[in-house]
Order: sequence, then C-alpha cells, then structure tokens
Amino acid sequence: MKHVLALDQGTTGSTALVIAANGRIAGRGYREITQRYPEAGWVEHDAAEILTRTIEAAQEAISGSGVKPDVVGITNQRETIVVWDKPSGEPLAPAIVWQDRRTTARCAELAGKSEWLAERTGLRPDPYFSATKLEYLLARPAVAAALKEGRLFAGTVDSWLIWKLTGGKVHATDPTNASRTLLFDIREMKWSEELCALFHVPMEILPEVRPSAGDFGMTRAGYFGNPLPITGVAGDQQAALFGQGCWTAGETKNTYGTGAFLLLNTGDKRPAAGEGLLATVACNATGGAAYALEGSIFIAGAAIQWLRDGVGVLAQAAESEALARSLESNEGVYFVPALVGLGAPNWEPNARGMITGLTRGTTRAHLARAALESMAYGTAEVLALMAARGKVKFESLRVDGGASANDWLLQFQSDVLQLPVERPDLIETTALGAAGLAGIAGGVWRDANAFIGTRKFTHFAPARTLDAMAPEIEGWNRAVRAALSWARDGAPAGKKKKVK
Repeated sequence: MKHVLALDQGTTGSTALVIAANGRIAGRGYREITQRYPEAGWVEHDAAEILTRTIEAAQEAISGSGVKPDVVGITNQRETIVVWDKPSGEPLAPAIVWQDRRTTARCAELAGKSEWLAERTGLRPDPYFSATKLEYLLARPAVAAALKEGRLFAGTVDSWLIWKLTGGKVHATDPTNASRTLLFDIREMKWSEELCALFHVPMEILPEVRPSAGDFGMTRAGYFGNPLPITGVAGDQQAALFGQGCWTAGETKNTYGTGAFLLLNTGDKRPAAGEGLLATVACNATGGAAYALEGSIFIAGAAIQWLRDGVGVLAQAAESEALARSLESNEGVYFVPALVGLGAPNWEPNARGMITGLTRGTTRAHLARAALESMAYGTAEVLALMAARGKVKFESLRVDGGASANDWLLQFQSDVLQLPVERPDLIETTALGAAGLAGIAGGVWRDANAFIGTRKFTHFAPARTLDAMAPEIEGWNRAVRAALSWARDGAPAGKKKKVK
C-alpha cells in the first residue's frame, strides 16, 4: 500500500502525518515553534527553527509508521515571509509572521489603491499579507546587500521548505500561496510587474509558480531516508478546503486554528472582493487553480491559547469545553479577541481585545466560554456575508482545525448558524489536503473522489431556535461595536471611521 508524508507547517508548530492510501494515519509527529514578540504587534519566527522542527516531526512520523512514504505534500502558514541567502541557504532575517502588524502605517498609505489592488489580487492593503512585510525586510542592510549582490531569494514558508528540502535545487511555490502576497495577479495567474513595482520587490527573487498538484523536486537523501518526490503544495486554508472535499463551486469550510478561516469555492468564476471578504486562489478536483471567497478571522484558537499561556486562566486548552458546559449561559460576558486587530468582516487593524460584561460573579468558566463563543459568532458573521455576496444558500458547514475537537463549540456553532455542522474523522485537514494533492499527483489515489472516500463525518444539528439565540447574538454585536468604537475613537481628527 502506498503512503503520503504530509508536512503541515503551522503558526504554532509543525505536524507531520504518514497517511496510507486507505486513509489510515500510519504515523504522526509534532514539534512546537517558538513565538517571538520583539515589540507590541510584532510576531516573528526563526526560519531555521521552522525547518528543523518540520524535519523532526517528519522523522518522528516516519519512524512511528514503520513504512517508507512514496510522496511528500506540503502545506504551510500563509503570508509569513522568509528571506535567505542563495549560496549559504541561511535566513537573512527573522521570518515575519502573518499576524505581524508592523506595516500598518505603510498599508494606510495605500488605502487609495484598495480597489486597484482588489481587482488584481483579490486582497486589500493590510499588514496581514506578504508584500509590505517583504518591502520592510528589503530595507534591512543585510538583505539589501544580498539583493545588490544577486544572492537573495524570498518566499512564503512553502518556498523556504522546498528550497531547503531539495538541497537548494528548487525555488518554487504554488498559486494558492502566491495569491496571498499582494504580488500575484489572480486574473493572469502570475507575478505582476506593476504590483512588484508598487512594493519595490524585484521579481527575480520570487519563486516559480507551479500547479498545486505537480512536480516540486526531490527531497535530499538523509532527511526522510531515500529521496522522495514533493508532488503537492498548498497554503493551509486552501489545503483544508481540498481536504474537506470542497473542490466544486458552492462548497464551504471553516478551519478553527490559530485564526478562523472560511473559504467558499466559487469554481472558475473569480469572485469580487469586498465587504470584508477576499478573493483568493484555491484548487479544483485535479489540483489545478480555482477561485474562492475567503473570510479571515485573525484570532480563534489563539484566544484559548492566550487564556492558557498569557493569563493562566486555563491549565490546558481542553479544559475550555468542560468549563463552557458548566454554565447555562454566558451571563452577559463577551470576548472580542482582537489581539492582533480585527480581520473579516470589520478589518480594523487598530482594534484590540476586549472583554465586556464582567461582574464580581465572573469566573474563568465565563472567560473560557466567551472565547469559544467568539469563534462561533465571528464565523456566523462571515458566513452571512458569503451567502449574500456569493448568492449561495448553504446546506451545511464543514469544519476542521484543533478547536473543532470541542463538541460544545460545534453544537453552539450549529445553533448560531441554524445549519448542520459536519466534522471529519480527521480534523487535521490542512495536512490531509496536502496529502490529497500529493497523492493524486503521485498515484496514491486515482482521483479526488477516491481520496475523500476514505473519510467519515460527524454531524451536529441545531438544538436551539433562532429566536432563542437572538439576544445572545445581539450581545455579541454590541460587544464588537464597543471594540470598534474604542479603536476608532483613537484615530487622528478627521480620520475617524464611523461605527455602524
């Protein structure tokens, strides 16, 4: 039986799965990634550590499986940018993570080009995306010197891993990752000279764009035993969309990871970005390019992580489910987790986290429940926009990511949406999607249907009526308005935004 080694390089850690052709997980490995916060709103990773931890996780998964994989698939945190020296293969600066907000002022300068950028990229000028991060790095002396001497390469995390795993033989990415940079024209499916000029990025430092299911070179002998072909690459959210079987128009999924990311496949029809939604590139059933609408919520599972690591409210993330169940209601406590600004549908980079409704009776159970509820409320907001903009009536929502293991959350999500929620037996669908792309290109599965046929789904149906949910939903909307008012009241005179 053939096997795929799926490498899922995420924001907080690297996961590796060895997946058999019958869908069985034969081996698993995981390593955490160090988070660095050198200044308020800044988030960095060590690219060398990313590589090391990814290889360690892969070796653990292969060792535990007792088999030799046939192909490799890679999925990765998107928008995070790495710059490195071609001759030595060493990173020239810390990787700037997608959550980083240091280029907020530069993005504000580009506000007048929002429509122009949206037409070409499907995105908006926001620190979330790669271009202003790369522009910032190019001004650093060591990076500028490498560029001048013709020894600079740059790319998202997938490109960095491909370069290192192939021993410096392949500098490539795929359309799903390229489409998150603000440098890639999704109409033409190629790097854009005018976009690169806007951000002062030389095109020669960027990777070649190859199909998501295709040839990305061979890994070096020694990393994973014999050299293995890399045959599938996709950004984490597009990989999850593929891993959920959502490769035709009208199908949607939500990933509750560090952030929450909703994607609606629109097929070969390029959707218009707007109203807090982005247009992006996804995959069709063969791993070719398709289009999708995306709503990006910056903080989801990271809110639970913050309660655990930042303020010590939780000893472990899994406690949150029992704590939420211990309350009959939220008792008016809401948590707007704008810890790195607000993404869709509000897109307010100056917003900061806010907890409202605190009383002397508030306990850690209320905080845990409020954090979980925030994921469901934010998802409902974005899904409603997608339904209206995409002119789609949803029948269900497929979900994945670490927080989707929480049954209380998924039942609450179903109640808020008044829709069935479906969870696959393997919630690590980012890795699964990478495996699917690699396995279809590498002959592990004959086609996409054979691939998704190995999975089973658990269903959650609404247990409360919309009328019963309405007061709680309005409480959330009120809390969001308060967070937006706090952020925008601090804007300079003449630049304050009206809160709807």
